[in-house]
Amino acid sequence: MTDQGRNTYLDDVLAQQERLESDLRVKRPSSFSGAPVASSAPFAPSMPPPPPPGAAPMSVSAPADKARQQRGGGSGAGPGRGRAARLEQFAADAAAGRTGGAGGPGGVEVRITGVGRWKTVLVPPNAFVVHTRRGEDRPRHIGLGVSFRYRPTTDSFLVVPGAMQTILLNAFCICSELQGVLVQAYVQWIIQDFGTAYRKLDFSDPEDPMRLVNLQLREQAEAAIKDKVATMSVHEVLSDRQPIIEELTARLRGVAEGSRGGAEGAGGDDGAGLGLRIVTVQIKEAVVSSKTLWENLQKPFRSEQGRLAALAELAADGAVTESRMAEARKQETRRLGDERDLAELRATTAAHEFDRDSQEQARRDERTQEIARKSAEAAHATRLHTLTLERERHEQETVMARLRLEEEQELARMRLDAELAAVRARYAADHERQLMELERERIRSEIANARTASALQAELIGALPEIVEKLPTPSEYKAVTVGGGDGASLAGIVAQLTAVVSALRTGE
Repeated sequence: MTDQGRNTYLDDVLAQQERLESDLRVKRPSSFSGAPVASSAPFAPSMPPPPPPGAAPMSVSAPADKARQQRGGGSGAGPGRGRAARLEQFAADAAAGRTGGAGGPGGVEVRITGVGRWKTVLVPPNAFVVHTRRGEDRPRHIGLGVSFRYRPTTDSFLVVPGAMQTILLNAFCICSELQGVLVQAYVQWIIQDFGTAYRKLDFSDPEDPMRLVNLQLREQAEAAIKDKVATMSVHEVLSDRQPIIEELTARLRGVAEGSRGGAEGAGGDDGAGLGLRIVTVQIKEAVVSSKTLWENLQKPFRSEQGRLAALAELAADGAVTESRMAEARKQETRRLGDERDLAELRATTAAHEFDRDSQEQARRDERTQEIARKSAEAAHATRLHTLTLERERHEQETVMARLRLEEEQELARMRLDAELAAVRARYAADHERQLMELERERIRSEIANARTASALQAELIGALPEIVEKLPTPSEYKAVTVGGGDGASLAGIVAQLTAVVSALRTGE
């Protein structure tokens, strides 16, 4: 872009943004007491030896990698040097714990005390820390400003700043009118749930643990701003920034905090969030990139203001001239006319005030009487209606009570009739049964009394085969003649059978 086509206001805005970013990147001295030790590298199992005087500070990751290479046999270290390497590492850890080293420009300064396996990591109160141990699936310590015991051979820890982070944005956008617009904004965020944040975010940069997270959030914010500006005109972007702020806030909260609406709009994965909280989102400036378009947008307002200024100056000159010419002539006329008008106005005003007051008082009295009459009529109608309802309710209650008594009496009478009918039926049934038993006995007696000797003999003769079949087989047969009777007659036969039966019974 040539110098004639450059937008000087845009250059000033960009220069101011660069100065602000430089101020934010300045490392402030740590307020944490004691000898600081760099801990910005995540999961550093050991600390480096102190640097010589005048040497540049070293981060934790390089010595830790060197120690791991020595333990693993890398970098030319043979198996025979394992013990020597461990002794050297132990001496280095002891020296680092006693003296300490300077932290990186963006890291958190911690202090490690103790020697060998008996070390303690002291974390500043404004820093998050997670402490893990080999063989355990859950962190041993996690929280804000948590200090803990530390074993260099089995433990690792990650320390992340807990202060609020500020992201400065320069989004070069294209609006709906295909014009370039620079939108400057800033986003402030803070870690809300470190247990979620350290698992989902990358804090592995030894110099600035927040650099990758800020970079990711900056990309999300710039994409949201560009998407929103693409649907707006130049005038909307320059005059109303609230839609851009709302869209940017919704997108970032959907990603950082896991809100459903923001997650859907920003393409979130599961809506669980990253453990972060968006503190504020603001639009600082919106500038048109083209100098020509920027001047053309300002020309209508400037021209209109110039026209209004010229017209106002001409009107002021004409008014002054006319006032000077007419002032002398109108001064006396105005005074006399003013006095006359004031007198007439006072009289008219007094008459109008009296008439108005009288009419208002009459209207108020009439209105008061009307309201009182309507109130009395309404109260009387309400009382009559209440009495009518009470009388109807009493009549209905009386009818219901009478119907209830009649139903109860009818039910009692029906219950008594049913009980009497049941008792009568039971007694009638007993009487009929007794009469039938008596009639049966009488008939049996009559039948028994009506039998003759011949009938009895015939019945006995008919039953002789059954009697003979049931009798046991005699072992011997004896013929007995009783009384010398005739065996051919019926009496003789009966006598003989009786004798036989008697003899058999006697034998048995």
